[in-house]
This record gives sequence, structure tokens and C-alpha cells, in this order.
Amino acid sequence: MDLNQLDNTGKMRIVQELVPGKQITIAHVIANPDQILYRKLGLDPAVDYSKSAIGIVTMSPAETAIIAGDIAIKTSGVELGFVDRFSGTLIVTGTVSEVETALRALVDYARDTLGFTVCEITRT
Repeated sequence: MDLNQLDNTGKMRIVQELVPGKQITIAHVIANPDQILYRKLGLDPAVDYSKSAIGIVTMSPAETAIIAGDIAIKTSGVELGFVDRFSGTLIVTGTVSEVETALRALVDYARDTLGFTVCEITRT
């Protein structure tokens, strides 16, 4: 069956499907971000972020974000900024070394224990 079909007005209708696998698709460290980024993400602006970092991870299945958040806080001094069990997004904050340690630990666990396909940890 062709999922891309013309509808009754002659416009192309595209059906998109998400077929989740066991994977981490983004693992990124933002070192020393500008404070405006914290505010736009809804993170606590009262915290001194002058020597901080933000870690962003996306994964599927989405519920894995809960496990990743647990691993992150247990392996370093990061704070959870956001955990979404519906989209599979995790945001952590802390020093650059804390965030890198947390992301390394959760990526390694996902790959070695859960059998996930993982991406490289990137940094800006």
C-alpha cells in the first residue's frame, strides 16, 4: 500500500510512522551556555550557572528516559532539569565534568546492559 496518496482535494497526503527501536539518538553537552538558554528551557534561573553545562539526551523507547535520569543522578552530581517519559527526552544540568560523566554512564549502560544502539556524545 502506498502511504503517500493524493487526498480528495488533489493534495499529497503523507503518513509518517514512528517505529521505535532501542536507541539513543542524541547525547549532547552544551558547555557554559548563556543564561538565556536556561530560562528558555524553564530551568531555575536563580542557580549560578557561570561554570555549568546542560546535557540533552533523546532515546526510545521513551520510558527509558526514567532509567537514564536515575543513572545520571547516581553517577555524578547533576541535577535533573527535565525528564519526559512520553518523548524520551532527558535534560540534566551541572558542571561540564558532571554532565559529561552522567551522559557517558547512561550511554554506556544503554549500550552494554540494555543492548541499545547509541550515538556518540557530542559537545558545543
